[in-house]
Amino acid sequence: MKIALLIVDMQSVHVQDQVDERKINRACEYINYVAGQLRSKNQVVIHVQDVEGMTEDNRELYAVIPEVHVYDSDLRVAKESGNAFWNTELEQVLARHGVRLVIIAGFAAEQCVLFTYNGAEERGFRPVILQNGVLSTHSDAVDATYRDRNVISYPVVEFLI
Repeated sequence: MKIALLIVDMQSVHVQDQVDERKINRACEYINYVAGQLRSKNQVVIHVQDVEGMTEDNRELYAVIPEVHVYDSDLRVAKESGNAFWNTELEQVLARHGVRLVIIAGFAAEQCVLFTYNGAEERGFRPVILQNGVLSTHSDAVDATYRDRNVISYPVVEFLI
């Protein structure tokens, strides 16, 4: 089974000065570990970046934060709405790579992560949320996301690949 990790909106414009640095570092540990495991087994890692509002003058704010490891082999998908599948090529990219299981991590649990989870499910993929790999500016949003959705822990990812 082919697996993809979607790293959603882990960009300076969204998390810098919005989320506690310790929480960012902790989430990135899990994201980077799982991404590394997937890369080592020729699975798919995709950085989903929100480009709504991006201009030439503020382009650096829309870059992936340095705490997230980005490799040349990683794919990128730009989006302008909460659901990373809406008006993007994400569905086609996943289909081209034969992906069935989609692990979702990133920012924000109650918005883009959740909307992308729902978008994956609507399109016939099997979405799961990476435990400890999502962030929010609202303390209860992460717990609610875990409670209401399928969650996967990093040891299970190791087992699957």
